[in-house]
Amino acid sequence: MKKTTPFNFVDFTLFVAVLIWALNFTVIKASLEEIGPHTFNALRFLLAALLVWMFIWKRGDWFKIPVRHLLPLFLLGLFGNLLYQWLFIVGINFTFAANAAIMLGTIPIWVAVVSHLFAYEKMTRLKAIGVVLGFTGVIVIITGGDNPVSFSSESFLGDMLIIVAAFVFGIYSIYSKSYLSSYSPLQFSGMMIAIGAFSLTAIAIPEMYATNWTDISAAAYGGVIYSGALSIGLAYLIWNNGLARVGAIRTSAYQNLVPVLGLAFGVLLLNEQLNLLQYTGSAIAVAGIVLTRR
Repeated sequence: MKKTTPFNFVDFTLFVAVLIWALNFTVIKASLEEIGPHTFNALRFLLAALLVWMFIWKRGDWFKIPVRHLLPLFLLGLFGNLLYQWLFIVGINFTFAANAAIMLGTIPIWVAVVSHLFAYEKMTRLKAIGVVLGFTGVIVIITGGDNPVSFSSESFLGDMLIIVAAFVFGIYSIYSKSYLSSYSPLQFSGMMIAIGAFSLTAIAIPEMYATNWTDISAAAYGGVIYSGALSIGLAYLIWNNGLARVGAIRTSAYQNLVPVLGLAFGVLLLNEQLNLLQYTGSAIAVAGIVLTRR
């Protein structure tokens, strides 16, 4: 009989990481009431880059980048950290935190679809069912709201941007795998977050210049610290440790909790109102995400 490893400290830290990520949707949504989306993105990435490179310095985990990797890594960093983060932050600014949590949770579904189409990994019957359920749930969430679906609707625009963001991050995840054999997860994260920090700051300069910093509350600044230091910095380090200590299958299982808890936090803390049909769509989408990840 195969022995199962009991719940241990690594599992506890992974659950903490999931809680951090799930609450991040609500924290960002609340902070964007006072801070511009591009400014918020720039600040949290600068903070995350500082934290991650401090870990690299403390561990002495320095590395060299071959010339042949420079351009591909730079382009990958722009794709996964500039484009994705721009879509995500603008999208969540226009939609509910609960919607964003569910729709961003479809990243494994996009990974499965793209991997199948480009023959990286063929889709099993179980994954195919998960993909259908996931897309069905998303459609129900978008079309099942109390307001009519319209291109002029802010929530519809936000939902679409989040879905595109999930697709972009799925592509980014697939292409990132080839570099994780050359760099440790910490090294790769350091490079990608640094590219994100510089590029996001560059596009945020006009908005940052127009920002009245004294009007921003301590709570909003706390949101920047939470999203940068905890959600991007600490949680990713915990996740990488989990991959190394208990394996990808056991670690990825915890990711299934993020959309569920993210929806719950949006409803409970921001008092976001979803109707019964949208809750049903959320349940269908989460079921699809779970099946796709199995």
